[in-house]
Amino acid sequence: MFEIKRYSDLDKKQWDQYVSKARNATFLFYRDYMDYHRDRFADYSLMFYKGPRLYALLPAHFKDNILYSHFGLTYGGLIMDYNVTITETCQLFDELNRYLKAAGIREVYYKPIPWIYHLHPSEEDLYAIFWKCHAQLYSRNIGTTIFMQRHQRWRKDHRRLLRKALDNGVTVVKDGSLEAFWKILDDNLAERFHAKPVHTLSEIELLKSRFPDRIIQYNAYKDHEIIGGLTVYLTQQVVHGQYSSTNHVGKEYGAMEAIYNQLMYHDYPDYPYLDFGSSTEENGSVINEGLIAHKEGFGGRGVCYDTYHWLL
Repeated sequence: MFEIKRYSDLDKKQWDQYVSKARNATFLFYRDYMDYHRDRFADYSLMFYKGPRLYALLPAHFKDNILYSHFGLTYGGLIMDYNVTITETCQLFDELNRYLKAAGIREVYYKPIPWIYHLHPSEEDLYAIFWKCHAQLYSRNIGTTIFMQRHQRWRKDHRRLLRKALDNGVTVVKDGSLEAFWKILDDNLAERFHAKPVHTLSEIELLKSRFPDRIIQYNAYKDHEIIGGLTVYLTQQVVHGQYSSTNHVGKEYGAMEAIYNQLMYHDYPDYPYLDFGSSTEENGSVINEGLIAHKEGFGGRGVCYDTYHWLL
């Protein structure tokens, strides 16, 4: 039997300590990251105990008697350490369903952590939600990821632009100005997609101040003027491009090629994965073919980001 407890601020230290040793967690699950937008999401995170031992965590929020894990994050799902087993995970979801139903929750939307972020195989939850929850795939998004140790050859147009960047003095600055890049990002998203970044400048600056070694801004410059940038989320084994954008000069002179060359072959050559993020619209159902082809030109291929749903 599990004791299931809703998270409160008094549990922050224990929650964060568990995240730090989990086999499938990233820094997005530390409370200093999760709680930056707590005003927009009613937290319903859960902690599972076996006796006195904290066994697992479920970051979540709720709205209209629906549990979401977690739509304020890129991914959610059950956070597990090395002691978690498949048999006990099945038991956990059985008891979770009874707990939620008793609390008046009617349905669940669940976003598991993609396998590239696992430090050790961690798909016990996928088995459990299929057999114990009768979960169905609700939506599927696709990201583009490189296994960097293969040193995949870039497509010809990317190699040409990298050479142009190097020949024309394009420089890359690590931990550059977020404010300077955000102007390019805002303008580009507004012009191309009539959209805005998920994070405001003040929010990303706040998160950067809390995770200075995990959120890193790369900017590219030509003639001392910024021409593009990439906001990196650095987890244990994934270099994830959270935001990328260039202006017209950056497109012409290979700003992104210069940045990815710096990441892949100089700063993080020993990392397993470089994740370019998704290239879809309309909740993942429409592929931005030009954007995903750009990422595939560096050698990236597909990793799915799924959402599952079940009724209680």
